[in-house]
Amino acid sequence: MHDSESDTFHPVNKNEEYSEMLKKIGIDAKANPIDTDDTEKENFYSRHYSNTPVMVTNHGTITLKGSNIDVVQIIQKG
Repeated sequence: MHDSESDTFHPVNKNEEYSEMLKKIGIDAKANPIDTDDTEKENFYSRHYSNTPVMVTNHGTITLKGSNIDVVQIIQKG
């Protein structure tokens, strides 16, 4: 490694990454730990519908403050 590069690596989840992006544009957002919100407990997606993928990966949720939207779930279709 070069002297200017850090020796430590801090892994960031997708929900944390998106929360930081929202904070940069002035939206009060907080990343929640994965699998702690009720929206993540149920499987809301089915392969029986044409536009829904067979596999969905949960990347956590973000809580928005001062908005009509309470929670945003970050998912990845596979």
